[in-house]
Amino acid sequence: MNGLRMTAILLWSIIAIPLAVAQVSDQARQRPSTCLAVAQALPHVIYASFATPVAGRGDPVTITYAGHSTYVIRTPAGVTIATDYSGAYGNDPLPGVVTMNKAHSTHYSMNPDPAIEHVLHGWGENGEPASHSLMVDDVYIRNVTTDINRYGLVEPNANSIFIFEVAGLCIGHLGHLHHRLEDAHYAAIGRLDVLMVPIDGGLTLSLDGMSEIARRLSSSIILPMHRHATPLSEFTSRMGAAFDLDFRDTAAISISIDTLPRRPTIVVLRGV
Repeated sequence: MNGLRMTAILLWSIIAIPLAVAQVSDQARQRPSTCLAVAQALPHVIYASFATPVAGRGDPVTITYAGHSTYVIRTPAGVTIATDYSGAYGNDPLPGVVTMNKAHSTHYSMNPDPAIEHVLHGWGENGEPASHSLMVDDVYIRNVTTDINRYGLVEPNANSIFIFEVAGLCIGHLGHLHHRLEDAHYAAIGRLDVLMVPIDGGLTLSLDGMSEIARRLSSSIILPMHRHATPLSEFTSRMGAAFDLDFRDTAAISISIDTLPRRPTIVVLRGV
């Protein structure tokens, strides 16, 4: 395993000063996560790693761009997950798990196929934030809530960043993110090897804000989505020289913990 990945893994937070740990939300602590880390940018934090073997760690995870904000994740055990599922994309084959966000109707469905076993809303009920902590075969799924800001009206905790932990990888989908993240969000998210990021620059957070988040998370692979008519260069130019750019002629990519790129790379799949 290369030095960059070893460095990232050493940032898994098992021990941190109480002040930093206090900033991690209850939601983030209520699960057996291997990706949890107190945000790297928090000052004066000492990390220790007690890495344990992960079943299927070297097996590849396949991620396919289906359209809009929908990526389909297929795990080594055959679990299929469609992100920001509206029913328009990611139906062939029908996924076993779908995640949704409600900022716009293109990111959710109130009438998903009843054959979908797990339908995970990014919003809660009765004013309570959504809180997911779900193990489906070989993938652990959790969420970190963010706010929706619609025409100046803020709806707290109405959007979710979903995180998928599988085969030693930490995969994050920012959803329909509307605002910059605070230290507590980064702490609750932890390490992300793969980041799915909306780059429309208008309906979601600005490109300056989104690139700031992507740089701070420093994922090995960044997968743009929700692009609309925004030139890719508007996002990639903001990321800087530390990030490589890789255009693919296929809509799918296979990833394992051992094949992550040495340098952080923006991977643009066909159709984005």
